[in-house]
Amino acid sequence: MTAAVFIAGTDTGIGKTHAACTLLHALRAAGRDACGMKPVASGCAETPDGLRNDDALALLAAGGAELPYALVNPAALREPLSPHLAAAHDGVTITLAPLREAFERLQAAHGTVVVEGVGGWLVPLAPGLFASDIARQWQLPVILVVGLRLGCLNHAQLSARAIVADGCRLLGWIGNCVDPAMEAPEENLATLCRLLPAPCLGVLPHGLAPALAAGHLRAAVTALD
Repeated sequence: MTAAVFIAGTDTGIGKTHAACTLLHALRAAGRDACGMKPVASGCAETPDGLRNDDALALLAAGGAELPYALVNPAALREPLSPHLAAAHDGVTITLAPLREAFERLQAAHGTVVVEGVGGWLVPLAPGLFASDIARQWQLPVILVVGLRLGCLNHAQLSARAIVADGCRLLGWIGNCVDPAMEAPEENLATLCRLLPAPCLGVLPHGLAPALAAGHLRAAVTALD
């Protein structure tokens, strides 16, 4: 049984959080104790309880367990910028050690931790540190979320090549229908299945809430067994 998985994306805004939340619902429906984590999040809002990020809050809710927010999102940054820029504007430097400490606490309490990345695979977090280093240094298998829209064939292949080149295990990919008007969707899906070096673990319909879309990720749950 896989104790943790890293959710990467072909770009920002292609539905990593939606896929991660749907996977959490699917895991819980299969009887798995699972929680979500967003180690680094930019674009956080000031609240009476501190900085809060919508993606991290969605993961927290999808996991179904009451967890300290700081464990789910240990690096919360104010501005909606690339993390290295948002961190610099906040006067902080992102390092992996506190993120790892939070991850290990979640892992000790739950059977599976779904770790969502930030942006694409090579988004910089700090000088010499990239989003990919979370998966690479923590030795997490990767599920790639492919935003199904024009350009996805190129973005998906480049991301998959980078993941494999970094020595990470690409467990599979999830298609997310971000553009309901995309032309030739079935042909594009067939092309992705042929070109990507890992299996399709599900395709998420456009506009379907994570709890309702969980049945589309049964293959992803099986891949984590």
